[in-house]
Amino acid sequence: MAGSILIIVLVVADQHLHTPMYFFLGNLSCLETCYTSTILPRMLASLQTGDRTISINSCFVQYYFFGGLLAAECYLLAAMSYDRYLAIYKPLHYGTLMNGRFCLQLAVGSWMSSFVIVGMFTYLISQLTFCGHNEVDHFFCEFTALLKLSCSDTYLVELMAFIVTSIDTFPPFLLTLASYVFIVATILRIPTTTGKQKAFSICSSHLIVVTSFYGSLMNVYVLPKTWSALNKVFSLFYTVLNPLVNPLIYSLRNKEVKETLRKNLNKFI
Repeated sequence: MAGSILIIVLVVADQHLHTPMYFFLGNLSCLETCYTSTILPRMLASLQTGDRTISINSCFVQYYFFGGLLAAECYLLAAMSYDRYLAIYKPLHYGTLMNGRFCLQLAVGSWMSSFVIVGMFTYLISQLTFCGHNEVDHFFCEFTALLKLSCSDTYLVELMAFIVTSIDTFPPFLLTLASYVFIVATILRIPTTTGKQKAFSICSSHLIVVTSFYGSLMNVYVLPKTWSALNKVFSLFYTVLNPLVNPLIYSLRNKEVKETLRKNLNKFI
């Protein structure tokens, strides 16, 4: 969390980082800070005190913010992929196409559309009747774990889940995949080795983050549901570990971020 906050501060404070790439990186860092705050404090408190109870309303609130932030990350990663595609595939038109207004529209659209869609979905879940042992078989209020507690007919909710997933996950994933297909094809056409290395360094950090995020996400929701223990492990990756590691990936592999950090540290030393 501290790493994400540091990136936000650097992006806001340093004029050299006021570019589309760092604008989206700042948004992603803000999102991951909120993401971690939604799940990690409650999980750590439960481990420390042994009190693992949570009210049904608190569970819905946690699920709403978790779902909204998860969907927003899919959109933001797609926007960042598109930004890298334009920077490499159309460098002469990059400044015109990726202007400040368009960047703001992409960011606001990512946040707002995600929370609106997940809000409607959360409302449907809250209308279910919950009975039985009421023990969530997960370390946070996850969708499939909540459905297992319901004694109502969950067909409509599951249908809505399929629709929401199709809207919030697959189009951004396909856009991200298509962007990197064009990026790789463009890099391979660069005649010099130095040019290829420079072009790849522009998008390598983001590619690592995208692979890690979608890899763990697909393992959770594609693996058989009987592998619940393994699903929890992969859930830990995309909910807690990825947001903690991503700032290190971006900072350690990015010369501009390291240079900006070094300059600001020298001012206080």
